[in-house]
Amino acid sequence: MRSASMASMEENFPRGGIQKKPTERKTPNTKLERDNLFNVHHEEKSQKRKRSQKDQGKQKKFKADNTAAAKESFVTIEPLMIEALCEGMLLLGCIKEVSDYELVISLPNGLSGFVPVTQISDAYNKLLSKQVAQGELLEDLYSLVDLYSPGTLVRCIVTTIEKSADGRRSIKLSIDPKKVNKGLNASALASGMLLSGFVSSVEDHGYLIDIGVSGTNAFLPRQKAQNYIKTVKRGSDLKIGQNLNCVIVEVKNEGRVVLLSIDRSEVASSLATERQNWSLSNLLPGLVVKARVQKVAPLGIKLNFLSFFTGIVDFMHMDPEKSTSYSPDQVVKACIISINPTSKVVRLTLRQAFLHPGGSPDQVSNDRIGAVVEESTVKAFYKQFGAVFELDDGTLAFARLKHLSKTRKSFKPGAFKAGCKHKCRIIDYSLMDEMCIVSLKYQIIEARFLQYQDIHTGDVVQGKVFALKPIGMQVKVTDAIKGLVPTMHLADVILKQPEKKYNIGDQVRCRVLECNPAGKKLILTLKKNLVQSKLPVLSNYEDAKPGLITHGFVVCAREFGCIVKFYNDVKGLVPKNELSSEPISCPDKVFHEGQVVKVMVLKCEPQQERLLLSFRLSSKPALDDKKECTPKKKQEVKYQIGEMVDVKVLKKKDNGLEVSVLEDEGNVIASIPTVHLSDFVATCKLLWHCLQEGDVLPRVMCLSDNGERIILSRKSAVISAVQEEQVVRSFSEIQPGMLLTGYVRNVMPFGVFVEFPFGVTGLAPKVSMSDKFVTDTKDHFVVGQTVIAKVMSIDEEKQRVLLNLKVSECSSGDSAAESFALLNQYFKEMKEIRNLLRRRGESSMTQGLCELVPGKELQLVVQDVKEDGSALFSGSCVTGLTVTATRYHLGDKKIIPGEKTKVLVLHVDALTSEVYVSLQEELLKRRPKQRLTENSQHYAIVQHIAEEFAIVSLETGQLAAIPVASHFNDTFRFDSEKLKVGQTISATLKVVKENDHGLLLAVQGSAKKNVFVRVRNESETALEEVLAAVKHSLSLGDVITGTVKSVKPTHVTVAIDDKLTGSIHASRILDEVPIGSFPTFTLKAGQKVTARVVGGRDVNTHRYLPVTHPHFTRSIPELSVRPSETEGEVTAVLSRKEDSATKKLELYSVGQTITCFVKKYNILKNWLEVEVAPNIRGRVPHLLLSLNTKVLKHPEKSFKNGQAISATVTGTDVTETNLCLSLTGIQSLEQGTITVGMVTKVTPHIGLTIALPGGKTGKVSIFHLSDTYTEDPLGDFKAGKIVRCYILSNENRKIQLSLRQSRLNPKSKSKVEDVEITCIKDVKIGQLVRGYVKSITSSGVFFGLSPSLLGRILFQNISPYFVQKHSLYEKYLPEGKLLTAKVLGVNDKEKHIELSLLPEDTGMPSILPESLGLPRYDAEEEKREADGRKKREQLKVKTKRRIRSSESEQEAKPKKRKICPTDENDSGIEVYYREEDDQEEEADKNKSKIRKPGEAPRLQVSVGFTWDEDMNAMDIPVLNQKEESSESEEEEDPHSKLKKQTKKEKELEKQKKEKELCKLEAALMDPSRQPQSADDFDRLVLSSPNSSILWLQYMAFHLQATEIEKARAVAERALKTISFREEQEKLNVWVALLNLENMYGTEETLMKVFERAVQYNEPLKVFQHLCDIYASSEKYKQAEELYHTMLKRFRQEKSVWLKYASFLLKQSQTEATHRLLERALKALPTKEHVDVISRFAQLEFRFGDTEHAKALFESTLSSYPKRTDIWSIYIDIMIKHGSQKEVRDIFERVVHLSLAPKKMKFLFKRYLDYEKKFGTTESVLAVKRAALEYVETKSSLADI
Repeated sequence: MRSASMASMEENFPRGGIQKKPTERKTPNTKLERDNLFNVHHEEKSQKRKRSQKDQGKQKKFKADNTAAAKESFVTIEPLMIEALCEGMLLLGCIKEVSDYELVISLPNGLSGFVPVTQISDAYNKLLSKQVAQGELLEDLYSLVDLYSPGTLVRCIVTTIEKSADGRRSIKLSIDPKKVNKGLNASALASGMLLSGFVSSVEDHGYLIDIGVSGTNAFLPRQKAQNYIKTVKRGSDLKIGQNLNCVIVEVKNEGRVVLLSIDRSEVASSLATERQNWSLSNLLPGLVVKARVQKVAPLGIKLNFLSFFTGIVDFMHMDPEKSTSYSPDQVVKACIISINPTSKVVRLTLRQAFLHPGGSPDQVSNDRIGAVVEESTVKAFYKQFGAVFELDDGTLAFARLKHLSKTRKSFKPGAFKAGCKHKCRIIDYSLMDEMCIVSLKYQIIEARFLQYQDIHTGDVVQGKVFALKPIGMQVKVTDAIKGLVPTMHLADVILKQPEKKYNIGDQVRCRVLECNPAGKKLILTLKKNLVQSKLPVLSNYEDAKPGLITHGFVVCAREFGCIVKFYNDVKGLVPKNELSSEPISCPDKVFHEGQVVKVMVLKCEPQQERLLLSFRLSSKPALDDKKECTPKKKQEVKYQIGEMVDVKVLKKKDNGLEVSVLEDEGNVIASIPTVHLSDFVATCKLLWHCLQEGDVLPRVMCLSDNGERIILSRKSAVISAVQEEQVVRSFSEIQPGMLLTGYVRNVMPFGVFVEFPFGVTGLAPKVSMSDKFVTDTKDHFVVGQTVIAKVMSIDEEKQRVLLNLKVSECSSGDSAAESFALLNQYFKEMKEIRNLLRRRGESSMTQGLCELVPGKELQLVVQDVKEDGSALFSGSCVTGLTVTATRYHLGDKKIIPGEKTKVLVLHVDALTSEVYVSLQEELLKRRPKQRLTENSQHYAIVQHIAEEFAIVSLETGQLAAIPVASHFNDTFRFDSEKLKVGQTISATLKVVKENDHGLLLAVQGSAKKNVFVRVRNESETALEEVLAAVKHSLSLGDVITGTVKSVKPTHVTVAIDDKLTGSIHASRILDEVPIGSFPTFTLKAGQKVTARVVGGRDVNTHRYLPVTHPHFTRSIPELSVRPSETEGEVTAVLSRKEDSATKKLELYSVGQTITCFVKKYNILKNWLEVEVAPNIRGRVPHLLLSLNTKVLKHPEKSFKNGQAISATVTGTDVTETNLCLSLTGIQSLEQGTITVGMVTKVTPHIGLTIALPGGKTGKVSIFHLSDTYTEDPLGDFKAGKIVRCYILSNENRKIQLSLRQSRLNPKSKSKVEDVEITCIKDVKIGQLVRGYVKSITSSGVFFGLSPSLLGRILFQNISPYFVQKHSLYEKYLPEGKLLTAKVLGVNDKEKHIELSLLPEDTGMPSILPESLGLPRYDAEEEKREADGRKKREQLKVKTKRRIRSSESEQEAKPKKRKICPTDENDSGIEVYYREEDDQEEEADKNKSKIRKPGEAPRLQVSVGFTWDEDMNAMDIPVLNQKEESSESEEEEDPHSKLKKQTKKEKELEKQKKEKELCKLEAALMDPSRQPQSADDFDRLVLSSPNSSILWLQYMAFHLQATEIEKARAVAERALKTISFREEQEKLNVWVALLNLENMYGTEETLMKVFERAVQYNEPLKVFQHLCDIYASSEKYKQAEELYHTMLKRFRQEKSVWLKYASFLLKQSQTEATHRLLERALKALPTKEHVDVISRFAQLEFRFGDTEHAKALFESTLSSYPKRTDIWSIYIDIMIKHGSQKEVRDIFERVVHLSLAPKKMKFLFKRYLDYEKKFGTTESVLAVKRAALEYVETKSSLADI
């Protein structure tokens, strides 16, 4: 029903021709764009919708002078809303903000839009395109900031209205005159018209103006612009792209030429008139018109203008000074502000600022926005839109409806009557409405930040993650303020996969690094050290006073030091000498990018923005003081981790217990979290429920004590791990492969964090959590759960540990033993809880719970039968309990309420007080009890399933418990794997006597070898039988008589009377125990013994109790049958029993020899557990069991349970509850001793790490593994191998070992092929030595001779062949290769050894084979000799003495020239000099000269050249190396000899020269010859200009010489030379050029080449090649960014999606790949989907998660079962990766499909081929039979 106001409004405003279309009214009431002022009530909308539908028939298009229609129709006057906008709508706007890339425009009624930089004008766009193409700034292109200023009025047209994901709409506008003035044509132009124009070019006499009218040239004379230019003061000239209000002065040639004026007075006085022939199609916003008031309404005015136009003015656009004085027929001046082309609605404004074109509306100061106005007065309230207020300064403001109250429900219209006062806050200013926008919402008034100006650098802000981008994470601080957290700042370390840490919607606490309100730029950091820093914020250079200490972050670490950045882009340098108090050679290895550091300012020059910093803080003493404070706190730490205490419950809290430690008389308060009460989640809850204040919990372990808070744990597995030292105390102790017991700290979507005792934490990723596919991590683990984790890998730099929780990895392999251990421990803890409740005995219900056990029969009354078939029972014995029998357990019995019946208890749930019973006859039937044996197998029926175990019934009628889980980590089962009631299973009995809970204990499946694992290890001996707690009157020293009940290895059970049972320990049987004997076996079952009570043992915990203990009378008596104790006094023993366990252990001193008794060998923990006395236990570590390696290999076979052995005390363990013992005495690891050890790590090419007795570790070098070196020295060693070791040295806690037989057994005199080299003196010149290649560097090959000695082999001493590429050496001389070398030289002082591998030196074959076809060094030698002879002809030598000395020198050093080959013209003297002084340097210099075997001798040197006779040849090398290089040794030959042989020599030389030239020509003509110079390459590329291979080789030739520019030039030549038809050849060169720029250029040069390559080649190929280049050079970030670009540009290309998927999988980003597949399927056409999924699955198989890959194939094939190509691919992959069973299952499925015979034949053939290759004859026959059956079936169907 319409409201009265709406009805009156319709009367006032009858619908006319400018009524909006009904479709506009149907726009849904979605969340509006934030700049929209008005939010209309939904009910009002619906009314309008009804109304528009009702009046639809009345609508007619507007026609001039159609007054009848105008009277019939009417228009509603309301403000402009975003729903009413449409594409093509013309608006007058006011520039609000200007940035480089867009203009933000204020639109009428509080709306706002934006104009992109590309929507200015055509001329401006051309300049932009030109600048982009040239890549450099253009002089005549000005930025938007230079062209436009806020407050300028512009005409706009709506181009698009985009809707964002959160429902907000953004309005995209254009001010391009072609779009704004599109309604105009040349013929419509008239003098006096006011148009928008843009400067398109600057001419001599004026400007060409673009007015957007095709066929019209508009010209602005310079004199008409002078006035405007002076007033605007934006330079002396107009600029291209500048917006102008132009008045047409003259129209020529029918509108083809128009003259314009922009004179401000002319523009301001312009008025649109009827003579200008304006029509509705070309009417423009911004035109000022004279109008007549037609109607006045509460929400606005209706006007007539230009004779036949009708328009509306809403209440916001009436002149505020005259708003109440308007009357019909009044003439007013108005300005058009919008024209809707669809609904034909024209809106106008009467505000004074708009009535003079070229003016600008009033603006408000920036300080005003954000101000809180305490009292604002309501001026008017508009029911559907909002309220107008008068602020404290008299200005008007508007509040939209949704800003008047917190919610619509809380809105009270009565509070907004005129005159009411409210507190509000100015949130914006609408320029087009000249009004402030205010909000009355409390949260906005109180908001800390409203706009970017409110945020200051260093502020800590709360935000919400709303997008993850490659550049970082976008955070929303408020709806209007968004910031960016760069990738570097997402955490204290660089995150490779931030999506695993952050999810969209997460709340984060950030700190502002940089805030630029003008550019709306906000940079944040999430680095904890910066966010939590209390130090001053350094945000400008002026604040950087010397001595200031603050936090910053490293942005660059180089050899010169570190650059540290602070807030607001303030940067400073930490020089190398200020990095640390100790010198740091490589800062980039110590400091990493993004690292938060504390620095001190040393010096600052603000003007130059220079800042000098130091990491060496002068406030170090203060820090030292702090450090001294912490030990004081540490002194308050009373309990070490692993220490056991008894506690008393003080208070129960929701998350745990508050307890006091009894040992400290209740003064120490600690806490036990609920999850730490037990290893079992269900038991934790139950124990917390059962415990009350005052209860005592014995044997609780200290988990952490930081001096302030002590946390305790009762987790037996964790306690056992600490006691048995199967823990790591620090990160450095962690080794891959370790199995560690811990507990779940946190469960995240990407994995599980596991914490271990001593605070080490690791992460088990999702893929390593379970053997089953993990969908949701929370389904698998819960916080606090006990787990066993295997260490997969460690990252020492980032201190991270990756774990594996898969049962297959963490299990010992004996699932039966492990599951039984869990079950046993569970019932042990349940028994403790039952005893606790029984002792308390408060209520009848508690007593009833304790008495009820499974297997007990009860007489109960049926209380009710439920709809699901289950029944409820009641009875006196179950008062307060809920007794239920399920439908299955009612059997066939039909029961009615009130009936009495007999039931059997199955399970009692103490937590919920529920009892589950059964009425089945087979369970209630009385049967004679059969004798059962351990490990016997039975069929059992599942009767009930509890959380940790299931109740089963055996065929004997007895009930047994079987564990549900086989391991701590076995927590998840699919529905198909879960046990079901009524299911028949196979069970193996483990305990054949009913326990305290009335159940036998069994495990599922067949009997296996019983390996006890992870059972809680008490510090005392646990009795095998569960003995009842019988109260007795025995006291210490009493002598009793009893009968031996059973004999166990370490104790004997004695029946004292019918009820009381005692125990005799093995140490209490004989006074003198022979070593190797078994004392307990001297007593036999049934034997009568007389014994004396020497102690007592607690029934529940089996702890040894002193006589003073209050529970002693309820203990199990500990007896002794030692003759000395049964006959003599026991006072000494008595006093000893009353001491604490620690004091008892103190009675044993280190080195003391004691007799102990073997309990068992713990194969998991690798130690022998022994018992010294009933209350003292010990452990013998594996390596201290024997010096015989055979014993150590199989220790479990060498030590029998109960056997007496002699051991030496070495100390006590960490918990001081066990003695540490040794069977080999106390090992001294001194130099020269021989010991045993176990290999723990094999390091390739280095050696072994050996674990030694006493927890020490030693190292064995590969040179000390054997007396004879081998090719694979470490091949015989693997982790766990036991070895005998000789200790070479033990210094500085570093132990060096040797496994050489010559050391371990010196008397054997075995042959030592490779003698030990201990120092350089052991190496002699000429000696042949063997060793291993260490590394290859530019100066030669380094060769290991011993752990401490390296030799060097120069490249010329490796092989007689000349090698150009060093990579060849790396191939034939890999690290660790065994070689024989000859010692050429030894320098004792510098410890340099020069070696040779040449065959003539070693007698071994050449390292480089002859088959490589390499040139020999000998050819070089011949050339040098030839040159020498030529020069000898010209030499004149004076004395024979010099001749002889030169000759002898030449003969003495023939090989030295091979050692260091020099230039062809080098003299022998120079060679000698170089070898002695600077051999290495010269070898490098001359390398390039040597490596030209095809080069002709330099014959031209001798032509017309004579030596100066006075020159001293011996001085030449030192004085002038250039001159010296033209000499040779042969030049000093006798002159007389030269004279005699001159003719002959000349003839020979001539012939040789001719031969050389022939050789050279032949070599140049040889097609197989490799080019050796740039000239060679030039000849080749001339012959084959289109061969990209030659061009690439040419580039590589220059790159080898590191001539980058030349290589670039070759590439450019290639691109110009290669024919345009050879696309692939050109692409090859482009790719090479990209590779070159990637390796040697900058990112900028690479991008330039890339952009060019994209223009000249197929873009997709270029993109793909660059991605490959990035990936191969490990620039993963750039590759990822490029892939994102490709996905946008080539969405329809399947190859792009697949290539990106392959890239992601290689980076182990499986989750990202899964998301990518979803995106690919949305982007690609449907016909490609099957192929894409198949290809993704193949990639998953190769690089990712095989389970997920299988799932992809399975889902595809289930949808497309007839795609044999997919089946074939799946089969191929499964043959490679899957098991035979899986492959056969697939084949079986395939051959049973209904496919075409041709396809079936193909599939059967594949199956048959597979079985022939992998199967048996039977399986082959089975396939043939199946094929035959198929054929027969087909033929029979054909017959039918």
